[in-house]
Amino acid sequence: MATLLSVNVGLPKDVPWQGRTVHTGAWKYPVDGPRMVRRLNIDGDGQGDLQGHGGEQRAVLVYQSQSYAYWREVLGRDDLDFGQFGENFTVDGLADDEVCIGDRYVIGEAEFEVTQPRVTCYRVGMRLSEPRMASLLVAHHRPGFYLRVITEGRVRAGDRITRTRTGTGSLSVADTDALLYLPGTDPAKLRAALNIEALSPGWQQSFRDMSRRLDQPPGPAPAAPGWKGFRQLRVSRVVHETPVVSSFYLRPADSDPLPAATPGQYLSLRIPGEGRSGLVRSYSLSSAPSAAEYRISVKREDHGAVSTYLHTHLHQGDVIEAAAPRGAFVLADDRTPVALLSAGIGVTPVLAMLHQLAREHSSRAVWWVHTARDPGQHAFAEEARQSLARLAHAHAFIYYTAPDHTAPDHTAQEHTARNHTAADLAADGGPCVTHGRMTSEDIRKLGIPADAHAYLCGPAGFMSDVTSALQSAGLSGANIHTEVFGALAAINPGITHPGTGRPHQPPGSQGTGPAVTFARSGLSTHWSDQYATLLELAEACDIPTRWSCRTGVCHTCTTPLLAGRVRYTTQPLEDPASGEALPCCSVPATDVLLDL
Repeated sequence: MATLLSVNVGLPKDVPWQGRTVHTGAWKYPVDGPRMVRRLNIDGDGQGDLQGHGGEQRAVLVYQSQSYAYWREVLGRDDLDFGQFGENFTVDGLADDEVCIGDRYVIGEAEFEVTQPRVTCYRVGMRLSEPRMASLLVAHHRPGFYLRVITEGRVRAGDRITRTRTGTGSLSVADTDALLYLPGTDPAKLRAALNIEALSPGWQQSFRDMSRRLDQPPGPAPAAPGWKGFRQLRVSRVVHETPVVSSFYLRPADSDPLPAATPGQYLSLRIPGEGRSGLVRSYSLSSAPSAAEYRISVKREDHGAVSTYLHTHLHQGDVIEAAAPRGAFVLADDRTPVALLSAGIGVTPVLAMLHQLAREHSSRAVWWVHTARDPGQHAFAEEARQSLARLAHAHAFIYYTAPDHTAPDHTAQEHTARNHTAADLAADGGPCVTHGRMTSEDIRKLGIPADAHAYLCGPAGFMSDVTSALQSAGLSGANIHTEVFGALAAINPGITHPGTGRPHQPPGSQGTGPAVTFARSGLSTHWSDQYATLLELAEACDIPTRWSCRTGVCHTCTTPLLAGRVRYTTQPLEDPASGEALPCCSVPATDVLLDL
């Protein structure tokens, strides 16, 4: 008979950690007497990060006394007391490899249902002063698990634990945890997980995503980058598209042909010259794939060091260095409808996709939706028009946002009204031009089918608004793809004041190790052994970072490795894909260029 040995609670508090402050409820301590367990919590308990912990599906965390004994031996620790693993219930019995998702238990006056394994999180390592702990819990198949409260009631140490129902699918907590975090997915266990109604929604979605990937027919292995590191490319011509946008056509500086890029991919350029050697920026390829030359189209920004250099110093015949085309923002190779939505210079990657569709005379239904300030700043308008004319099922919508702008004579054959829908364009195929900002209602009226794949590029606010509008119009979030060239939004769970300043050189003296370049943030520095990982170096430079476990388990920090090699100080439980790195547990083995 399993027994509740200890009830542990603790309210969130601010804890100093590595020069920052973490708001966390990981500090739990045993309490005497009965405690009321409610739908969201135990009286006197709380969680600091409600994105990853707490809530109805994770109201109570359970850990076993047998696992305490195990870790005392493995870690050589004699100071592990109940509550230190962040659990609310310390129990005798209920092993992770025996308890199943969906099992129900009565403890005292309350009844509970098992919903998921413990969330992989760095804070249990903080609590135990053992940074490896998040990885060890998964690798040793001892994560612990969460309970949902079915019936509220009082519990106390010493209560017996009685199982009242066995979960559908008989998938143990340990197997469920391994299915998500460890390599070698078992298809039978994945199918079982998909049928467990009691499994928390977040884990259900993760397993649905895994299932979709497994169900996809095997295709060719991802192509390796066209070349390693940087290669010299020569400017064959420069074309001024608008007063602030110029296109640069690039050919090999040697006799080796260029590998064909995939529509939507980008080039990372390194700027030559003294004082600028650390400047790296990424620009989408704006033309159809070609082995003869690449084209990038760059908007000159008022305070953009690289864009200004390109516009003022790069001329026909000049040579510049570039990493091979990369990026996962690419056109899906299927027969579903396509929606290409862009704003401003965000047109470049979707323009490459449009060129590819036109070159193939694709029979797919295509929606072309672009926002510009006015016709004078509408880059590639005629180029897009010609490509759309080659598609049998194309619908074009243009939005000009400049106030009080009147359409010039050459748009007389275009539709100019906010109430047009895709069906209204069938008569002459001309684009529908609207003078005003695109609204959610406009997006709904476009008639984009729910099974379409949508590709978005533009300012962050534009992509956020359009994503929400497309989802409201019925598109699945999995079918909405976005491209961001600035730094991605940080994921730093629990950190109370993440760095908000501009990226800068790390404090103190410059390192003497390999050069580390953060492409999205435009910063290059040298490695110093005072940092344990590339993630710690990025944080010291105020580079926006994304992480959760910090031990190579969750892959939240996965970053494209554009050039160079890394070495893992802690071997991740599953290696990242080729061309990617996990900064949370790696250091540079050579000069590296990270898409961070």
